[in-house]
Amino acid sequence: MSGKLFRARHAMGPTVRGLALVANDGFSARYDLDRIKGIFSRPAHKLAGKSYVGRILVLDTAKGGVATAWMLHEMKSRGIVPLALVLNSVNPILAQGAALGDVAMLAGFAEDITAAVPDGAEVEVNPQEAWLKVI
Repeated sequence: MSGKLFRARHAMGPTVRGLALVANDGFSARYDLDRIKGIFSRPAHKLAGKSYVGRILVLDTAKGGVATAWMLHEMKSRGIVPLALVLNSVNPILAQGAALGDVAMLAGFAEDITAAVPDGAEVEVNPQEAWLKVI
C-alpha cells in the first residue's frame, strides 16, 4: 500500500501530511463533532469518541447545512480542526467551509476512498496536484 497515489476530481487548500482517521460514514461539523473537546460526539457515528484534531479525515460524504462553513472557520481559529477532509463526495457548503477554514480538501475519487486508505496510515494530501498518497 505504501506509495499508492489516489487522484481526486476536486481539491483545495494547503498540502498537509498526517495520520488518516477513516470511516465509511458522513461528515457534518455541526452534528458529528464536539468542537470544544475535539472529538466525534454523535453516538451513532462510526468514529464516536475519537479525536479529529490534527488528523486527516477520510470519510464518505458531506452532510448537513450552512453551519459547517462557519464552524470550520471557528475551529481553525482555536486550533481544534482536522488537517484535511478527504471525501468520496462533497457538497458546496463543505467546500465553502474548507475554504473559509483553510482546511485542505480532496473529493471525488475513482474508487471508494474509505475502503482504499487504511485507518491510521500516514498520508500526504496535495490539493495543488489533486492527489492523496499513502506514505
